[in-house]
Amino acid sequence: MADKKIIAIAGATGAQGSGLAHAILDDPNGGFAVRALTRDVTSDKAKALAAKGADIVAADVDDVESLKRAYAGAYGAFCVTFFWNHLSPEREKTDAGNQAAAARQAGLQHVIWSTLEDTRTLVPLTDNRMPTLMGQYKVPHFDGKGESDRLFKALGPAATCLVTSFYWENFIHFGMGPKKGPDGVLGITLPMGDKRLSGMASDDIGKCAYGIFKKRSEYGGKTVGVAGEHLTGAQMAVSFAKAVGRPVRYNDIPPEVYRGFGFPAAEELGNMFQYYQDFEAQCVAARSLDVSRSLNPALQTFDQWLARNKSRIPLE
Repeated sequence: MADKKIIAIAGATGAQGSGLAHAILDDPNGGFAVRALTRDVTSDKAKALAAKGADIVAADVDDVESLKRAYAGAYGAFCVTFFWNHLSPEREKTDAGNQAAAARQAGLQHVIWSTLEDTRTLVPLTDNRMPTLMGQYKVPHFDGKGESDRLFKALGPAATCLVTSFYWENFIHFGMGPKKGPDGVLGITLPMGDKRLSGMASDDIGKCAYGIFKKRSEYGGKTVGVAGEHLTGAQMAVSFAKAVGRPVRYNDIPPEVYRGFGFPAAEELGNMFQYYQDFEAQCVAARSLDVSRSLNPALQTFDQWLARNKSRIPLE
């Protein structure tokens, strides 16, 4: 590891971080080494990374001192926050600040910050097309990250802001997969109209991040967006039908209906989908498929992802 550039990876056992960690470890001649930051060094995922050659380090984005220790001697860091663990954009901003501060103190040469848009730049709080949440956000899990971009941009050419996309894994873990309607036919329900949703496999985000680390001179100080495909709800339904061998329809509903579904994140996600729908042109333009593929030549299409993961998707 001494002759390789060490990348300290927050959330190394999570969705994005593990994709980056494995991409580095699977490329032994790539010139990089993994320092995997995790709260639980004894987890099975941490042990699996250690078995592949990662250095496992106990650290928490909530604890800036642990980050400073973890970043010492590293070349770069992958920085990410975990909104769905606590549902607090305020905590996300604090955790982003901790990572940016630790990176500055350590003098890291390249930092990648995993982010999303601050939706309030296009939908100010005075805009009533969607409700304001938590008093000061439109899409809290976007806005807290987007607001934190300035902390990383202040690092200048040492930082890259990586704008991510909708996880296709949400169809597995977030209850968004096909469900039976009253007639028994499967359907996916999204408030997207005929607009395209930028999506990708979560581990492909990490692989794109690896591509950015390998191209610091090109992407240092820049913002780059990634996606696997931009697909309408109808197109995704066709892909689902092909994958599961059963008819799957696309149920388009208004965002306000989605917000009223009553599950804990219904308002948040209703606003998110409405943002993707109302500002399709901007969202798609911010996420170049060509750039994504140049960073990660193995980038999966939705069909490819479904072929690998269809058995994991609950069909109700």
